[in-house]
Amino acid sequence: MEEMVAATFEATLERSKKIEEDLPVHPELYRVLTGDRPTGRLHIGHLFGSIGNRVKLQNLGVTTYIVIADYQVLTDRDTFSSISENIKGLTLDYLSAGIDPSKGKTFIFPHSHVPELNQLLLPFLTLVTNAELNRNPTVKEEIAAAGLKRINAGMYTYPVHQAADILFCKGNVVPVGKDQLPHLELTRLIARRFNERFAANKAVFPEPQALLSKSPMILGLDGSQKMSKSRNNAIMMSATEDETAALIKKAKTDSERVITFDPVNRPEVSNLIMLISLSTGKEPEAIAAEIGDAGSGKLKSLVTDSLNGYLRPIRAKRAELEKNPDYIRQVLLSGVESARAEATKTLDEVRTVMNMKI
Repeated sequence: MEEMVAATFEATLERSKKIEEDLPVHPELYRVLTGDRPTGRLHIGHLFGSIGNRVKLQNLGVTTYIVIADYQVLTDRDTFSSISENIKGLTLDYLSAGIDPSKGKTFIFPHSHVPELNQLLLPFLTLVTNAELNRNPTVKEEIAAAGLKRINAGMYTYPVHQAADILFCKGNVVPVGKDQLPHLELTRLIARRFNERFAANKAVFPEPQALLSKSPMILGLDGSQKMSKSRNNAIMMSATEDETAALIKKAKTDSERVITFDPVNRPEVSNLIMLISLSTGKEPEAIAAEIGDAGSGKLKSLVTDSLNGYLRPIRAKRAELEKNPDYIRQVLLSGVESARAEATKTLDEVRTVMNMKI
């Protein structure tokens, strides 16, 4: 079984490499769906990973839909009072980091505002079994991470809702990490079953491919886990320079005075070196050699200076955008309008092949 999983992942990785090579050559052939949950501000792990990749896709001319998954917040959280503010905060983070909807290739929208998209959920639910939903490993991990004792049905069916998010716009590429592949595989399964059952002569939906992230995983300041808001080990994009300096000062290192880049044996130190590398473009090994035996104090000082320097224009842009809430609202309304237009066309196709037109 493990060999089969490994072989499947290798095949996925190979397809991802081919897509990455073709994207700059034929950007018009691809349509990307990606997104985030509005659970709070984004941190530098998002910036150097998912957001940075979205900006690259945008600049290549790839059509990209960014869904703000507000409904998903209801699956594992009791609170909903901050969802609206978090949607606006996410949009501020996107725009300040270089996402630019005015180029006409990127659309930002909360999926609760696209009812046509959500109408795809019902036919999609008829294409999967309870057993298939129940054994999704990503869902199990999310339940464990949230510490849920009472699990609502939305948690189990959410991967089907994600399939609707991807397929409403005929998304054929989804940037994911390895841990998110089970969700994407379910989307591929739903697309395949829909086409086989309702559209055997001419497929309605593509089977979307994974674009596996090449970005390094950014550890939190505790040095042992992935950076995350919920683990309180993150530096937010919108943090002040003083807040950033204070957080880095508390970051975990080790007892070795000579600084080396060794992610396996020295993950805490290597993670801080990687932050300098991502902020400056310098090679990690060269950064380590430059610090030498100056110790963790010098390392943290360099992290603080380089990260604050990199974030300074992003934070300045965010501060300017915060003064114009009407513009943020317009970006979202425009994204909703575009998403609804796309979803309406797709839903019309779905009704046609399902013989539900009146």
